[in-house]
Amino acid sequence: MIHDVVIKNLKVIPDERGRLMEILRNDESLFKKFGQVYMTTTYPDVVKAWHYHKIQDDFITCVHGMLKLVLYDDRDASPTRGEVNEFFIGVHNPVLVKVPRMVYHGWKCISKEEAIVINVPTEAYNRENPDEYRIDPHNNNIPYSWERKDG
Repeated sequence: MIHDVVIKNLKVIPDERGRLMEILRNDESLFKKFGQVYMTTTYPDVVKAWHYHKIQDDFITCVHGMLKLVLYDDRDASPTRGEVNEFFIGVHNPVLVKVPRMVYHGWKCISKEEAIVINVPTEAYNRENPDEYRIDPHNNNIPYSWERKDG
């Protein structure tokens, strides 16, 4: 696993009224600080990649559909430099993934329906000076292909 990446298994608590799932609490050791909470969606087979942040950590979960979330460690001083992690997250695997700053990340919706993603970054989005550093999702030096692995 890439150094500083954390996976938290999420527990869904159902009752006769519906379901509840805590995602991130400020009394957990995983919690760093709060920047904002936002929801984003991705349509089936769409890739949203690659980018990293210099300042913020991301805390990503998928609450509807399924994602293939991929991380690539290009940090010079990291003991896991060059490592790729692939996580399948969503309704069939409810987890929270901490993506540390300076780690490239992106995802592909692998469900037949739109994926709904919740992110709790440690910093609020700065519209005048965004903490986002992007590269092309397919033409880059990251050793990863977004194609399905079954041929």
